[in-house]
Amino acid sequence: MDESAAVPDGPRSPDGPDRGGGDGRVRTGDTGWIEDALTAPLITAVRDLGGYGGLVYLRSRDRRSLVLAMVTGVPRSLLKSWWRVPVGGALPMAEAYRRGETLWLPDERATMVRFPHFTAGLPYSFGSAYQPVRAGGEAVGVLVVLRSAARSPMDAEAVERALHPAGQAMEERLTRLASDRPGTGPAAYRVEYDGEPVGVRLPTPAVHPVRVGLIDWDLDSDRCTADDEALALLGIRRTEFGGTMADIEARVSPDDLHELRASRRDALTLGRVRSRHFRVRDDSAGDAEAGYRPVELWGHLGLGGTGSARILVGALVDAVSGLTAAEAAERLPDGLFSLDQDGRVTYANRRCEELLGGGREALLGRYPWEVITWLRDPAYEDRYRAAMLSQEQVSFLVRHPAGNWLSFVLYPDVHGLTGRVRPAGPPTEAGAAHEAGSTAGPVAGAVAPPPGPVAAARAGALYHVVQMASVLTQAVTVEDVCRAVSEQLLPAFGVRELALYTVRDGRMYLLWESGYPEGFLAPFEGVTLDTQLPGVHALTTRLPLFFESPEELSVAYPGITLDRMHAWSFLPLIASGHPVGSCILGWDAPHRFTADERSALTALSGLAAQALERARLYDAESAVARGLQEGLLPHRLPAVAGLRTTGRYLPGTQGMAIGGDWYDVITTGRGVALVIGDVEGHSVGAAAVMGQLRSAVHAFAASEWPPQQVITHTNRHLAELEADVFATCCYIELDPRTGRASAVRAGHPPPLLRHPDGHAETLDLLGGVMLGVQPDAVYPVTELTLAPGSVLALYTDGLVEQPGSDIETGIEEVRRCLAETPADSVDHLADRLVRTARRARERPDDVALLLTAYR
Repeated sequence: MDESAAVPDGPRSPDGPDRGGGDGRVRTGDTGWIEDALTAPLITAVRDLGGYGGLVYLRSRDRRSLVLAMVTGVPRSLLKSWWRVPVGGALPMAEAYRRGETLWLPDERATMVRFPHFTAGLPYSFGSAYQPVRAGGEAVGVLVVLRSAARSPMDAEAVERALHPAGQAMEERLTRLASDRPGTGPAAYRVEYDGEPVGVRLPTPAVHPVRVGLIDWDLDSDRCTADDEALALLGIRRTEFGGTMADIEARVSPDDLHELRASRRDALTLGRVRSRHFRVRDDSAGDAEAGYRPVELWGHLGLGGTGSARILVGALVDAVSGLTAAEAAERLPDGLFSLDQDGRVTYANRRCEELLGGGREALLGRYPWEVITWLRDPAYEDRYRAAMLSQEQVSFLVRHPAGNWLSFVLYPDVHGLTGRVRPAGPPTEAGAAHEAGSTAGPVAGAVAPPPGPVAAARAGALYHVVQMASVLTQAVTVEDVCRAVSEQLLPAFGVRELALYTVRDGRMYLLWESGYPEGFLAPFEGVTLDTQLPGVHALTTRLPLFFESPEELSVAYPGITLDRMHAWSFLPLIASGHPVGSCILGWDAPHRFTADERSALTALSGLAAQALERARLYDAESAVARGLQEGLLPHRLPAVAGLRTTGRYLPGTQGMAIGGDWYDVITTGRGVALVIGDVEGHSVGAAAVMGQLRSAVHAFAASEWPPQQVITHTNRHLAELEADVFATCCYIELDPRTGRASAVRAGHPPPLLRHPDGHAETLDLLGGVMLGVQPDAVYPVTELTLAPGSVLALYTDGLVEQPGSDIETGIEEVRRCLAETPADSVDHLADRLVRTARRARERPDDVALLLTAYR
């Protein structure tokens, strides 16, 4: 849960940070900083939905990620794994952004059904609502509100109504903010975020002061004076105080910087500041790990001696705890402790100190699992996560190193958590079952600490591994794996560059890259395995390499070509004991690799290697299958006087990317036969049956059998094959001299006809059952006549079936496209009809199209 301190960046223009603002932000009224623009609407959304926490994601500069910009009601450290999420990921915030629609997940069951990957990363009981955030009418992010699943249920319409006012307010403020930023193009283009999330506190009641210090803050120059008590509360020595607000901000917790800065706005707009809470560093313990001490700021606006300067005359109030409450807590027989919103101890009574065996002074301002070494286990931290994210009581048993058992009960709310600890007996089966039935989140039970010292472990690193494993299970091809690795690693770890290499014939070849300057990787293509490069060494030694600065990399590999990155990791991809390739990651700033991060990246590289190896075998098999199918489909349609024909085939993206769709143009003694068919399934077997049917139809048609007999004999042929599959087919025999045609349809979608005047219609052909269902089925014939200038479209259902809509709607869309597209070129018309299907990332079915223009 530990995290580095950071001051989040605000929106930046496409040309980079604003050079005049120092931190890339401009103060313009109440929307100069991104948190100023979004704080009020975010808190309003949480209140209106009856939630306990809220998040705002904004798109990144490269548009590949959604970046967590603001958090309220939830410790931002609990969401570390979700600070960046891929725009194309199977995650609720990404889907709401892509679709531009409100999404409501009332509980963990609804979340699991729709987004199992998200549940794998946050396996807790809570509801969540996702509202697209817009600027200038364009989606630029997502508003998220978290709600206890135990509260009274709400329907999707009520959720959308509750979020609407906050969404409108965010759009107005972001549009105004973007309009004030430098840059060209629409205002929405300038709304982007690449910093760390800003923590904003939900409104809290004021507490009684204990110590008071006075400050005078010049709001125009940002200089200030402070008395000794104020400096003592801030932990600043008089000799080290430079008299600027920057000196004070350096002492404030990153989560609370907004509270301090917001007091400036309060003074300018309201003329006063009332009970602004923030935490300052407390170095009194004297060790390297500093704690935090809560303080309040009160004050009013006055004028300086010249009458021009605006001075905030303020009081800093010590808000550690109320004395009366502390005295009462000391009398209780149970141990009591309080954690702030980030999980740090703000209070512990004497009984708690006795039971846990840790001094209160050592606990204050620290995470309990950092001070109490036998609590240093991800399982215990996970109980805290469960309480804070479900906002429900959680209880569990822990065995003390001395052998006795302790019972912990956690009582959360939006501002933090109160805990109770007391002695307990050892667990029994009945007791454990009762305990599990009365808790929220993970099943509570007895966890005995392992012998000896326990290394600190972060649950967030495990979630990265679980998330990657979950996503890679759905990656089929090498391209799928590379895209999944890119979409997961880049956002999760703040990576700016990624390159995936594979080894083949003793050389390294690039599979995938993202973020590199054009041409930078060209010199490394095809290097041998004895080349002095870190990516090669990582693979040959099977050891990951980490470099936290350009100097480190240059010392290890003198003369290596560097780009604009400042830190790198070179990860070997090893699957089943043999080398697959290397994964190279680059950070655009100096980066310290923690032990958790190194372990997570190493584990993720192993997952990627296994997935790549599996995908390479799949691609090899698919290449053979595609070769089979290409051999079965016609390479060239025959030229027929009076007709122009063209065909298109797109394989489905699921399974082997091979199926049973086919089309054909066959010359007969009476004219030409136009055929299209579809064998069910997506496999080599389906393609083989398709080849047999195509050959049968071709032979029957060439024998000059009438259309009805061709389909009747083909149906009987498929039944005799005993292939356990069915097929559909549409067969039309056309006389190019007269335009007369005879059509037979066996369970196939109806053809479309574009008339010479441009209007198009669906041909209502009589039809019979699918092929292979009834060996003795009879298929009626429909007679029709084509006028010169007509275009006939035969297609398979993959062209007109879309997830979430019926086939009639799809046919109508294709019919309208056929009517609206000029028919001057039959090839252009065919490309236009399949354009939507070709661009689709997922095609659940094959697509076949045969166009015939009658001159």
